[in-house]
Amino acid sequence: MQFITPLVRGQLIRRYKRFLADVKLESGETIIAHCPNTGAMTNCAEPGFTVYLSESASPKRKLKYTWELAQNFDGHFIGINTHNANKLVAEALNNKSLPLFNCVSHWKAEVTPPGADSRFDFMLQEDSTIGYMEVKSVTLAQSGIGYFPDAKTSRGLKHCNELARLAKQGVSTKLLFCVQHTGIQEVRIAELIDPEYATAVSHARRQGVEICAVGCSITKEKIAVNQTLPVIT
Repeated sequence: MQFITPLVRGQLIRRYKRFLADVKLESGETIIAHCPNTGAMTNCAEPGFTVYLSESASPKRKLKYTWELAQNFDGHFIGINTHNANKLVAEALNNKSLPLFNCVSHWKAEVTPPGADSRFDFMLQEDSTIGYMEVKSVTLAQSGIGYFPDAKTSRGLKHCNELARLAKQGVSTKLLFCVQHTGIQEVRIAELIDPEYATAVSHARRQGVEICAVGCSITKEKIAVNQTLPVIT
């Protein structure tokens, strides 16, 4: 996923009210940027981090800048915009970037299976088999380990339980963690943050849901899915 226009570099002053961030640009100007991330953003939004913003020319935009990337004090890039996770996976599906996607002949975004209560990120067709995949963005990192979720997630719990129900019926299902952090080498479920979700993931795996993770290469020019990562549950 190539950024359409060059990103604007700055330094994070603070993130607040979930959707706002004060950033000091290299010009010395301090601006308010939109933060497209509803999570806790633990270890992703420390004052002093280098940040990269996309700039909109639309006069209808209330905030001109959107926070896309952070670079922590160890130099690792973090994808702040959680909306990009599905775009990255869609690109990887189209490009057959990983063996995980080699057998997918057709896909469609935002699909509700027949009789289901949840809409999933992707419908995947492999030969004549139809399956469903839900994608979650991972940015919480501690000592090279990525954790999900970074806050309690009722939506994630609902999706996980629905995937388990479908898997029990024999439907092909995947829960995919898209890691937007270059310092993460493996993914684990954050049981201390949301024990109910951790229990649901373990149950889903026992029912036959495939739990997998992909990592990304990230630069200030582009982000791309480039590897599979182990998931420890």
